[in-house]
Amino acid sequence: MTQEGRLTGMRRFTIVWLGQVASLLGTAISNFALTLWAYEVTGKATPLALVGFFFTVPMIVLSPVVGVMVDRGNRKLMMMLSDLAAAGTSLLVLLLYLSGFLKIWHLYVAATISGVFQGFQWPAYSAAITLMLPSEQYGRANGMLQLAGSGSRVFAPLAAGALLGPLGLAGLLIVDLVSAALAIGALLLVHIPEPLKTDVARRAEGSFLQEAVYGFRYIFQRPSLLGLQTVFMVGNIFAGLSFAVVAPLILSRTGNDELVFGSVQSVGAIGGVVGGLVMSAWGGPRRRVDGVLLGWFCTCLFGQTLLGLGRAPLVWSMGMFLFSFFSPILNGSNQAIWQAKVSPDVQGRVFTTRRLIAWLVTPLSRLVAGPLVDYVLEPAMVEDGSLAATFGWLVGEGAGAGTGLLFVVTGLLGALTGLSGYLFPVVRDVETILPDHEAAAQE
Repeated sequence: MTQEGRLTGMRRFTIVWLGQVASLLGTAISNFALTLWAYEVTGKATPLALVGFFFTVPMIVLSPVVGVMVDRGNRKLMMMLSDLAAAGTSLLVLLLYLSGFLKIWHLYVAATISGVFQGFQWPAYSAAITLMLPSEQYGRANGMLQLAGSGSRVFAPLAAGALLGPLGLAGLLIVDLVSAALAIGALLLVHIPEPLKTDVARRAEGSFLQEAVYGFRYIFQRPSLLGLQTVFMVGNIFAGLSFAVVAPLILSRTGNDELVFGSVQSVGAIGGVVGGLVMSAWGGPRRRVDGVLLGWFCTCLFGQTLLGLGRAPLVWSMGMFLFSFFSPILNGSNQAIWQAKVSPDVQGRVFTTRRLIAWLVTPLSRLVAGPLVDYVLEPAMVEDGSLAATFGWLVGEGAGAGTGLLFVVTGLLGALTGLSGYLFPVVRDVETILPDHEAAAQE
């Protein structure tokens, strides 16, 4: 590929990326406002965790079907449908709110619809990066995507806090609709090439059902990829348990102080921006698997655990900053490995199966987190509670202490999960065991 071609590819990708920056910011603003609304209405952690549960389940259950549709269909169209669905759910919530009928269960319905269509976006975008850019740019491009997500979390709490008063929840939902329109407009401006069919894809052809299970065959025939994704599955158990209840962790210890919660979220997102900038400029470690395994260790030990130990905004902010800083390096490194090893014309099926494996237990974690905090850990950590004498010195007692204990325990277990990958040669040597798809196609 010529230098001019590379620049053109990066320019095209940047236009799509800018559209996603706008969309992610609008969605983060409306989600932040809805989180505050839900917690004020219920005062419980369980409803907030259930929103994540209903978003994740359809994305996972439909993964094999989505993968076939992405590989068979037009990737650009898939991305646009995802943005349109996000706008549609925001419009639904807006109309319910304006009519005075908005209930917590409506958020579950909206999350389910969003989860179905969000399932198309990630594999389509992943394949688009592979098609628009040379392999040496994968790490930087994935760093930019991580930067977009983190940047939205920096400005969303600040923007939501500033705009919630004058515009109200309805106004912030309208902002989300406008941002989705900008993302769709960016996609309309850009040509995204479709992949050439390789021998790998020809061997994968068959009935819809056969193609739906192809991703499982592909990954299970490559123990290195299976092992790498198993690390993510186990790590996601511990991360999912904690971050399903991050809002109650802070709000319960501050008397529902929205400013503190928003500030901690913003500081954490700044960490994600810094990490995304580092990943975008650096491209990740030479051995990308080190970015994955050490990324898990640092994210959980220095971020998640510190959040649980914290009892003041400064400590929570430090924990959130570190967690978010290492996340783009972790996720960008992992994504670059898969994009380099898997042929673009089968990435839809393989990547959706990969996500299913990694997220298989996430809905259960989200489902368990709320009741575990509300009915077990929080009562156990009040003064004279069953666990207060043992762990009170570590996380304190009273409101929020049980949630803090959950963060500490799961953070330590997540850190050990990352290090455990080095014990298995098929995981730590994944980049040398498996050839890049470009090299395999030339053989």
